[in-house]
Order: sequence, then structure tokens, then C-alpha cells
Amino acid sequence: MDQESLELRKAGLKVTHPRMRILHLFEESPRRHLTAEDIYRQLLDSQEDIGLATVYRVLTQFEAAGILIKHNFEGGQAVFELDRGQHHDHMIDVDSGKVIEFVSDEIEKLQHEIAERHGYEIQDHSLVLYVRSKGSKKK
Repeated sequence: MDQESLELRKAGLKVTHPRMRILHLFEESPRRHLTAEDIYRQLLDSQEDIGLATVYRVLTQFEAAGILIKHNFEGGQAVFELDRGQHHDHMIDVDSGKVIEFVSDEIEKLQHEIAERHGYEIQDHSLVLYVRSKGSKKK
């Protein structure tokens, strides 16, 4: 049994052709963050007969099963990435829409210190920085 079939079964999902193809696209994509339209275009390019409604349905199922994480970054479409259990934060280039992942132990530590100072304990968090290249002109 291949890894993708195993992952679907482990998530409690039936192994179907659309699920297998969509999971495979995420596994093989050089880009980690994909929209439903990105997936649909790739399926069309490879002559797959999987409709956009099916793509949305599968992405929703994958999110509910913990296979994908959905991000709704400001000013853009929802993007999905495989949930590999490794926390990271994001920077979004406001000019190009490019998503950059980063990890910072210092930022993580500071966030916990701030929460504790206010009498809280962080349960989960998401940090998104909206950035512009230093050399680019403001739009």
C-alpha cells in the first residue's frame, strides 16, 4: 500500500481517485501553499476529469481530517498546506502574494512570555507578517 493510501486510511477517509490525486499533488508540488484553483488547474493540465466542486469538497474533507491546514491570508484566496505537525509562521509578500515560511525560537519564546505576563497560557497561535521587499516602491 502506498504512503498516500495509508495516510487517507489513517485519517478515516475512503481511498478514492480524486482524494489520491489531490493528495499526490500536494505531496509533489514544489510550492507548499496551494489554492483550490491551483489544484484544479494542475488536474486539468494532466487531463484529469475531476471538477472544481470535487476539489473544494476534498480540500474541506482533508482539512477536517487534519491532513491539510487552511490559511485565509488577508487580501487573498484561501490557501492550503499539508499539516506535517511542525509549527511555523508566515510572511506574505504584499506585492507578489508569495508565501514565505519561517521559524523563530526567539519569537516563540517572546509570545509565551507575553501571554504569561498577562496571566495566560498559549493554546495555539498563528503569526502572519505582511511584508514588502525593501527595494520595491509602495503601491
